[in-house]
Amino acid sequence: MADAILQLKITLKHIRPPVWRRIQVSNQLTLDKLHRILQMVMGWTGSHLHQFASGGMMYSLPEFELEMCENSKKVKLHEVLRNERAKLIYEYDFGDGWEHEILVEKILPPEKGKGYPICLTGKRACPPEDCGGPWGYEELLKIIRNPDHDEYEERIEWLDEDFDPEAFDIDEVNLMLKSAR
Repeated sequence: MADAILQLKITLKHIRPPVWRRIQVSNQLTLDKLHRILQMVMGWTGSHLHQFASGGMMYSLPEFELEMCENSKKVKLHEVLRNERAKLIYEYDFGDGWEHEILVEKILPPEKGKGYPICLTGKRACPPEDCGGPWGYEELLKIIRNPDHDEYEERIEWLDEDFDPEAFDIDEVNLMLKSAR
């Protein structure tokens, strides 16, 4: 397949209001490289197992020794995301179960002089690692919004003191992506 740019919308499932990012990447990237990009644009730390799912197939790293998974280092995006509206699921941290829906919004020709990957926009901060998945995060948000809650002080101490669930810094994300090119 010819080189093309995939405009992807990544939405963290089971979170309201949604946490999402819109990025552009080469269709020649492997799923493993997409994993690294997703870690940067979403704000994860890369400290947990992950896998992709598409069309009844699972993809991950061989060293994870997950059953029935193809090697994500050998599968390129154009092999699993063939057309607009195609979807891929990315699961990160099997204990917390963070599921991301990856949707191809557009397939574009590469723009001369433009660096890829690039983040175009996004909304809201990534939940903190190890907070208990979507349901634990929902509970965490309830607690930190109520200074009178019994667990308020404990949770605030556990969190990064600058954590703002509404924050998203596109410049910081694109700086990380640029350094990883």
